[in-house]
Amino acid sequence: MDDLPVVYVVSDSLGDTAAAVAFAAASQFPAGHCRIERLPKVRSVDEVDAFIDAHLTPEEPNMILFHTIASHELRAQVIYLCAKRGIFAVDLIGPAIDAMSRALKQEPSGNPGGIRVTDDGYFKRIDAMEFSINHDDGRNPEGLADADIVLLGVSRTSKTPLSMFLASKGYKTANIPLVPGIDPPKQVWDIPAWRLFGLMSTAETLSEIRYRRLGRAVGVAGTYADIERVQEDLDEARRLMRRLGCIVIRTNDRAIEETAQEILRYYHAAAEKYGASEPEPA
Repeated sequence: MDDLPVVYVVSDSLGDTAAAVAFAAASQFPAGHCRIERLPKVRSVDEVDAFIDAHLTPEEPNMILFHTIASHELRAQVIYLCAKRGIFAVDLIGPAIDAMSRALKQEPSGNPGGIRVTDDGYFKRIDAMEFSINHDDGRNPEGLADADIVLLGVSRTSKTPLSMFLASKGYKTANIPLVPGIDPPKQVWDIPAWRLFGLMSTAETLSEIRYRRLGRAVGVAGTYADIERVQEDLDEARRLMRRLGCIVIRTNDRAIEETAQEILRYYHAAAEKYGASEPEPA
């Protein structure tokens, strides 16, 4: 966990919007997720300056800072400060506010946290995102019973990106790695089969992805990407998925969005069949 990229979030509200965007952006890179450090409820640029001083160190000379600041004056001050100090800063709300102001020919209120009043799905998406982060890669299995969807799969079958995408739609999603010779958490057996989704790919596709992932370390851990080893991993995973009775979804040669749509089709159909409660898409 220590080698995860860190994104610093500054907001005059709680910073949940910036955090959600940071997680979505991080899903496009090999680590799949990131660590968030927040400075919420900012009221002055001096607070931001002190926050930067506390986190910008010789060991971490480059800072990624996402900010959502409704006040035009404070936002401008933060943008100037970040430029002066050479911070990689992303203004997530300013351009949108400016565009709407020009289109509507109205001045924005500049009130922090307005999204909480206007977007009923906001809390649902944030709760789902936080749940999925806390239950990524098999963590906190004791909370699996609270998941809407549980994904299982061998290494590099897109478990984390899929979890984050589904969470962005308001579905609490956990994912569990299937490792040869190691039983999954016992809590998996208590999850209704229609909430379990096994992710499968071809040995050729996974082998290629794993080789790319290893990079220069291929000489040390080459068996991880060896196609025969990959096929063994898939065969063992398939046997477990049959025992669990979960729905098997192929991820090779498909976009994350396409795979997620197939999962949700099965999920909603099964929920209707069993008369189970399900979250509305956020």
